[in-house]
Amino acid sequence: MKTLLPTSTAGSLPKPSWLAEPNTLWSPWKLQDDELIDGKQDALRLSLQEQQHAGIDIVSDGEQTRQHFVTTFIEHLDGVDFQQRKTMRIRDRYDASVPSVVGAVSRPQSVFVNDARFLRQLTDQPIKWALPGPMTMIDTLYDGHYHSREKLAWEFAKILNQEAKELVAAGVDIIQFDEPAFNVFFDEVNDWGIATLERAIEGLKCETAVHICYGYGIQANTDWKKTLGSEWRQYEAFFPKLQASNIDIISLECQNSHVPMELIELIRGKKVMIGAIDVANHAIETPEQVAATLRKALQFVDADKLMPCTNCGMAPLPRTVARGKLHALSAGADIVRRELV
Repeated sequence: MKTLLPTSTAGSLPKPSWLAEPNTLWSPWKLQDDELIDGKQDALRLSLQEQQHAGIDIVSDGEQTRQHFVTTFIEHLDGVDFQQRKTMRIRDRYDASVPSVVGAVSRPQSVFVNDARFLRQLTDQPIKWALPGPMTMIDTLYDGHYHSREKLAWEFAKILNQEAKELVAAGVDIIQFDEPAFNVFFDEVNDWGIATLERAIEGLKCETAVHICYGYGIQANTDWKKTLGSEWRQYEAFFPKLQASNIDIISLECQNSHVPMELIELIRGKKVMIGAIDVANHAIETPEQVAATLRKALQFVDADKLMPCTNCGMAPLPRTVARGKLHALSAGADIVRRELV
């Protein structure tokens, strides 16, 4: 990517109201069968057009073909029973009814490759595709088979690697693994979490990224953030090991957060997606607010390695708000780009 300060989104964008309930995270589909397939593709086209109109440099599908950023992938795997559900704690934050691992997990066929191929046909721009990371996947399931978080994570890492290689063959330029669980299970991240992530990227002929945020702007997450104090130093626990990993890009939450910007010094040398858009409120940032966040980050990230981004996905936001935030991200990046040039 030769563009200075190339912009992108962390993940999801709002779905059209005819596809799923607006302003709702993980809303059920309103269409079925062939209509659903057509509806997803239409939504993907719209999502791409809105990114392009806003001036986003690295585009994605906006996760228009996914109901959930983790379980939509998992429901295509063998060994997981969605009828046999258990209630469990998700990232020590909230209770959820989750499917159960009942046997050896495997991927009988590709999950997102057709969607990625469809997006590739629509644009010549660089494409970033998000997959759930191994640790976040195991935190969204009840394991009744392996009885070991680590063993299950290694199995998922192999499966993710298979999917990622097919996505690259379909024309994806950056594979991003979403690992919000990294901000919770620090010992496991350092013991085997980063290692399983490296297994997931093994042999990929593209750039790789890991997205580590503090979650969507839902009540459970905002309540949790209030307990973290005046400084959020979670990144400090695993940045040194992540800096030594083979991951190319690290995606972080920065806008309106209490993350000390100087922590980014711990990953000096990596490309960094700086979250300069807050997804936890409806206020649209001004371009200058975005630019101010990017200027702070430039104290710790070389300009050729800084990639302006959103804090997290924007699926729960109204489309007009998300659209405005995309334009602000692009305009703010352009301010700093001109200053650097």
